[in-house]
Amino acid sequence: MDKAMLDFYSDVILSSFSRLTATGASALTDGLMSHDRITRFLNSAPVSSRDLWYRVKPLVRSIESAEGVLIVDDTIAHKPHMDENDIVCWHYDHTEGRTVKGINLLSVLYYSQDVTLPVGYAIVSKTETVIDPKTGTERRVSPLTKNDHFRRLVRSCVKNMPFRYVLSDVWYASAENMKFIKRELRRHFIMPLKSNRNVALTAQDKRNGTYVRVETLPFKDATTRTVYLEEVPFPLVLLRKIFTNKDGTTGTLYLVTSDTTLTYAAIVDLYQKRWKIETYHKALKQQCALARSPARTVVTQSTHIYCALCAFVKLEMLTMITSVSYEGLKLNLYIHALKTAFKHLRSLQPLQWAATPVFA
Repeated sequence: MDKAMLDFYSDVILSSFSRLTATGASALTDGLMSHDRITRFLNSAPVSSRDLWYRVKPLVRSIESAEGVLIVDDTIAHKPHMDENDIVCWHYDHTEGRTVKGINLLSVLYYSQDVTLPVGYAIVSKTETVIDPKTGTERRVSPLTKNDHFRRLVRSCVKNMPFRYVLSDVWYASAENMKFIKRELRRHFIMPLKSNRNVALTAQDKRNGTYVRVETLPFKDATTRTVYLEEVPFPLVLLRKIFTNKDGTTGTLYLVTSDTTLTYAAIVDLYQKRWKIETYHKALKQQCALARSPARTVVTQSTHIYCALCAFVKLEMLTMITSVSYEGLKLNLYIHALKTAFKHLRSLQPLQWAATPVFA
């Protein structure tokens, strides 16, 4: 990939406040970076998660530590008006409880020393079609599930950086993923459980097939208990945390970890780091133009997404240097742009009402 063009395009992403276009990007350089060159760049050879890793590897080396954690989750960039293709297609959005059209992006973040870096990603590509037995209509499907992508992303990090824990959302808390992390990768995980998951309270209960629903278990405040999940061949530590929502309602979070040495406070403290991926997703969409691409094809859209991830890395580095939030940095750019526009307008000397005589 053309590094100069990557720098240029990722800077265009960070300095834009509306939908990107190749024409608009070219105008920022007074035509020195032509529309055609930008289009050719977006149509260049496909990029991958490995390319991102090589790009951020020196930065990871500067912040890596034994206390680093991996955080994995996915988000959907809504594309309701764009023509459907292999990556712009229909996905179930669990945050909205409905199916939406857009691009489904999985990311793995490395969080260490208060720095957040994307070190791998996957775009869900639905390249196959099947007939829906309920409706009789044709629909797109992916040859790989999101859990397949999850395991691939986590596996790719094992030899690349030190970490002990993998943090994820409830959608990745499958028995297969737990066994993969603990047994195959020899790492630990902290994951939420749905309240209807079945657990055994002792190893003997598990052997006898005696299980109870998580939501029926009594807990004392700030305590944990050892449990055994169905299809998971090792003990887990489970806790219940009651929290208050912004609207005043309360919610219940059940967390499990494979590290049986952790206390209640340690589990909660570690899992709070998972929130970093939520702020990352917000920044990708609001500050890094994830869904505001001028691209229409799979290749050009994929290149734009890669550049948006690189733009986030720049944004994270700026935050480190300036101690200003993502939103604050973008606001500063916006205010600077407004001041420049105002100064230019004044220099043109349009009609000045203060200098215009008023006739009765």
